[in-house]
Amino acid sequence: MRLLVLGGTVFLSKAVAEEAVRRGHDVTCACRGESGSLPDGVTHVAWDRDQPAPTGLAEAAYDAVVDVARHPSRARSAVAALPVAHWVFVSTISVYADNAVPGGRPGVTPELDPIHEDIDLSVDMEAYGPMKVACEQAVLEGATSAMVVRPGLIVGPGDPSGRFTYWPLRVRDAGQGGEVLAPGTPDDTVQVIDVRDLAAWIVDSAERQRTGVYDGIGPVHRFEDLLAQVAEGVGATPTWTWVDQDFLTEQGVEPWAGPDSLPLWLPRPEYDGMLAHDADLPREAGLVTRPVAESARDTLAWADATPGGVRTGIGPDREQDLLDAWRLRG
Repeated sequence: MRLLVLGGTVFLSKAVAEEAVRRGHDVTCACRGESGSLPDGVTHVAWDRDQPAPTGLAEAAYDAVVDVARHPSRARSAVAALPVAHWVFVSTISVYADNAVPGGRPGVTPELDPIHEDIDLSVDMEAYGPMKVACEQAVLEGATSAMVVRPGLIVGPGDPSGRFTYWPLRVRDAGQGGEVLAPGTPDDTVQVIDVRDLAAWIVDSAERQRTGVYDGIGPVHRFEDLLAQVAEGVGATPTWTWVDQDFLTEQGVEPWAGPDSLPLWLPRPEYDGMLAHDADLPREAGLVTRPVAESARDTLAWADATPGGVRTGIGPDREQDLLDAWRLRG
């Protein structure tokens, strides 16, 4: 298969290119090449996607294209240049308008209204989901055949967000019996997918020219069970102290991500459904996921070997202050 990856230097698009090369495909990565290194074995075509597509790109007769664009203009121009190839467009579960109801899935959970203009996300992060809706529409309407994949929280080696990475690092540092603050309740739901599993499914879908719209998600876990798998993966046995979300909010702790956050924690009940989508459809379509323990082990190894890798979440002093205040609350 001749595969064109629009990207190839960062996280998922890089993992897709690596997986395709591993399978023996002829892989071209079209990008500026400035965000990171390209995988060994690919052909690089320099393309600033704010400019017209290079002439040779449309003439190369690719069998499939994988795109992760978030700007509608870039999705439209790429599809216009390469309409005949089979497309796998990587979108996001952020296209859904309802994050409260568990069991969400394509065709059932309503989507946000599209934004067809390119919006600077540093100015308006809320435009991310609507712009992805517009990108999906451009691909589904413009390509001869297409598949849309809407990933949830992607984790694993190379994660540029640091959200999942926080937990293997924190649990490893706690060691045997150390206390770790766990946010919310043990029964809160969490759903992650390893970048390597998602990449393998995307390449498989390109090979099979799979069509339709799917969530790219792993199984739903209780938060307590996911953290137990993280501990297993890094070889630690911490003591968990579960801290109520109302208390954390009172203390100014941020959810999800950021320097003063507890990553993966989401406010309830308004986000009960965001990390609890129905995983049956992608599993029936061939998506195979590895244990969280394996993702945690490999993420920790990558973090230890990557100076300057992304870290997020509260630090140890802030965590201890929160635990002390929680005990005083009684």
